[in-house]
Amino acid sequence: MLVGLQQKVETAQNLLENSQSQEKTLSVYKLIMDGGIGGQIIIAILVVLLVIALYIYFERFFTIRKATKTDSDFMNKIRDYVSSGKIESAKILCAQVNSPAARLVEKGISRIGKPLEDINTAIENAGRLEIYRLEKNVSVLATIAGAAPMLGFLGTVIGMIVAIHQIANAGGQIDIKMLSDGLYTAMTTTVAGLIVGIIAYIQYNHLVVKTDKVMYEMEAKSVEFLDLLNEPV
Repeated sequence: MLVGLQQKVETAQNLLENSQSQEKTLSVYKLIMDGGIGGQIIIAILVVLLVIALYIYFERFFTIRKATKTDSDFMNKIRDYVSSGKIESAKILCAQVNSPAARLVEKGISRIGKPLEDINTAIENAGRLEIYRLEKNVSVLATIAGAAPMLGFLGTVIGMIVAIHQIANAGGQIDIKMLSDGLYTAMTTTVAGLIVGIIAYIQYNHLVVKTDKVMYEMEAKSVEFLDLLNEPV
C-alpha cells in the first residue's frame, strides 16, 4: 500500500515537472504561430509599423540634435560683423554654422537696408520653413501611436469571433484546446499593439520636446538679431 502511494506521488511530481517544463519552453514565436492567419497578419503589420517608428525616431533625433549644436559666441560674432559693416563675413559665418537659427539670422542679414518690418516678415517666413523641416514625418509617429493599439484590438475582436465560431461548431462539447487559436490571436495582437503604440507615443513626445527647444532657440536668436538692428550706431 505504501509502495502504491509512493508511485502515485512520483507520478504527480513527474506530471508537475512536465507541465512546468512545457511552460518554460513556451515562446513568443509559438504564441504568434498558434494564433492563426488573422493574428499573424496583424502581428506582421505591427512589426512593420514598429520598424517605421524606430526609423523615423532615430532619423529625426539625430537631425534635431544636430540643429541644436550652435556656437555660444555666434551672436557676438554676428554683432561685430554687422556693426563693422562686414555683411559678407556675417553671411559666411551663418553658412558655416548651418543651423536653423543661423539660417534665420542669415535671412535677416540678407535683408539689411530694408524696413525692419520686412526683415521681421522674412525671418518669420524662413522660420516656418525651418519648423516644417524639423517636424518632417514626426506626425507619422503620432499616427502609429494611435493606430497600433487599434490594430491590436482588431486582433482581439477577430480572436473572439474565432473562439465563438469554435464554440458554435462544437456541438455542446467545449474544449479549451479548440478555443486556443482564437484566444492566442486575441491576446498576442493586443499585447503587440499596445507595445508598438507605447513606444511610438514616447518617441513622438520626446521629438516634440526636442523640436520645441530648437524653436525657442530660433526665436531667441531672431529677437536678438532684430534688437541688434535697432541699436543706435
